[in-house]
Amino acid sequence: MSGQKVFRGAEGYRALEDYIVSLDCKRLLLVCGSSLAHTPAGEFFAGLTERTGIEVIRFSGFSSNPDYEDMLKGVQCCRDKDCDAVCGAGGGSAMDTAKCIRLFAGMHDKSPCTEQSAVPAPIPLIAVPTTAGTGSEATHFAVIYRDGEKLSVSHESCLPEAVLLDPENLRGLPAVHRAASMLDALCHAVESMWSARADEKSRELSRRALRIIVNGMEGYLAGNEACRRDMMEAAYTAGEAINLTTTTAAHAMSYKLTKLYGIPHGHAAALCLPEVYSYIAENADRCTDSVAAVVAELPELLCCESYGDAVAFLRKLPESLGLVTPADVTDEEIELLTASVNTERLSNTPVIPDRDDIREMYIRIFRRK
Repeated sequence: MSGQKVFRGAEGYRALEDYIVSLDCKRLLLVCGSSLAHTPAGEFFAGLTERTGIEVIRFSGFSSNPDYEDMLKGVQCCRDKDCDAVCGAGGGSAMDTAKCIRLFAGMHDKSPCTEQSAVPAPIPLIAVPTTAGTGSEATHFAVIYRDGEKLSVSHESCLPEAVLLDPENLRGLPAVHRAASMLDALCHAVESMWSARADEKSRELSRRALRIIVNGMEGYLAGNEACRRDMMEAAYTAGEAINLTTTTAAHAMSYKLTKLYGIPHGHAAALCLPEVYSYIAENADRCTDSVAAVVAELPELLCCESYGDAVAFLRKLPESLGLVTPADVTDEEIELLTASVNTERLSNTPVIPDRDDIREMYIRIFRRK
């Protein structure tokens, strides 16, 4: 990605340390959860002060679905400690929180930051992912919640200046998190293929990521070292693609699933993906030739013989990975889910579904025989 420094593997820590030192940084705000301590990245940051004299200020006051109030606490911590660099180390929540702290720290307190024109703080942003899926390290987006509603933050300053990709940080990741985050990367790659903003560059990134994910899925989940490295690269590459195209209906439909049923984001998006694929395919005559070509190309990229096989593969995939679809979903919940979809989030979908279409897709997800 143009302008972004990417350090890889065990040797990447020395390069990252040299980069941090080059910033003339005195105090680094490290946004992370407690699990970071059990990773090579955790060991790196634990010894950073002794090696360089740079003080590491830890901020862990955020949840798995980061709330706007969490961001404000992080901003206050950043200001109180006079931090001059921010690093998000962990999953998408840690990196999104770090992005918003960097963005909001330059704003005033007279009105909500989400309602102000962006004035990012003039401090560097670093990302160290410890999952392979969200691609947040490669995007200028962040997701937060305010008053229970999902908000998307988009600004060029949310793209980290430096990234460390070390597959050893994935070694101790619980199976459910490995599976769900991998599905998030898969959804990013597929959605960016058919996005209305897609071009040949973004589609080539998507193809590259999809081939790695599908071919390396079994080995990655089994703990194969080479597959861990490949999956981290695939997640980053899918993030690069989605940074160019943004997400489509599958993601728009997924957020309330996570809030309502507590399922991981990647799982929620993967439940919606095959139904959106079916909807686009069924309305291919309303699509551009390039999108129609994508519909025809996806089965091969998913290692399937036909479109029908590809949809069946995507429908079965979450449960085949041990991720259970919510059961006994009521009519009222179907209506709640349908009403929750932000129509603005559908604008990148090549055929925009209406409310009835969305309701039908949710019904297929939960009541398919």
